[in-house]
Amino acid sequence: MNFYFVDDDKNVRNILKILVTDRQLGKCCGSSGNGYDALEDVEALHPDIILVDLLMPDMDGISFVEKVRDISPDSVCIMISQVASKDLIAKAYEAGVEFFIQKPINAIEVEAVIRNVIKSLSMHRKIGKVQTLFEAEFSTRGKTSDSSSQSESFQGRLTGVLQKLGIIGELGSKDIISLITFLHDQDEALEQQTLGNLLSRFSENPKSVEQRIRRAASTGLVNLAHLGLEDYSNDVFNEFSNTLYNFEQVRREMDYIRGKSDRHGNVKIRNFLNALLCYCENV
Repeated sequence: MNFYFVDDDKNVRNILKILVTDRQLGKCCGSSGNGYDALEDVEALHPDIILVDLLMPDMDGISFVEKVRDISPDSVCIMISQVASKDLIAKAYEAGVEFFIQKPINAIEVEAVIRNVIKSLSMHRKIGKVQTLFEAEFSTRGKTSDSSSQSESFQGRLTGVLQKLGIIGELGSKDIISLITFLHDQDEALEQQTLGNLLSRFSENPKSVEQRIRRAASTGLVNLAHLGLEDYSNDVFNEFSNTLYNFEQVRREMDYIRGKSDRHGNVKIRNFLNALLCYCENV
């Protein structure tokens, strides 16, 4: 992973560089003391992870992150600041910040957050590659799933994910387990057929099954949003809000819960099921 640092305090930039290098978290591809120079570097370097200060002269961190989303949308931004205002933190997340770290910098906290970001980013990219492969060609993934022990291990991971999302008790969770396990065992992909046709192989009423799955997946989104509101650094929130769900939609649900929006977050069922399949096969 390539890192870029933006902070008007040179000492902070040096501390971050040393931390990333010494903890073998990645490579430092550049740094800057102001947002305008940093934007030029980001456009040329496209770093994987950017650590940026909230309060900087000329351009604040939130404005910087908003511009980064246009010029380097694949870059993940982590914001660092002494400010503890919930409103500012909320604005930072709305602008596109993935995580927020409070100053003074705590090396253990920074390392933990960065490792979570790396894990989430790696999984997100892996899922993206798999989905792109599916769209480009309807080829098999070449996995071997003949042994019963492998199947049991896969089902264990699948059940564990649904438990973390808090939806294992939902009626739709049984349908999700049956569907995902079938796709895994048969080496099939949702892109090869419509969801309705696939569900018709499990039930005489595929629309009812789809509605149950949709309700369960939506409940998982709501549960994640509540976790994020309670604790932005929650492990389950960090692990699944950027992999199984679209983080923009999770943020929208958080805004709805806070009363700042009249729109719920939305779940694309095919994307959710594909991501769940890929996650359980690759964890």
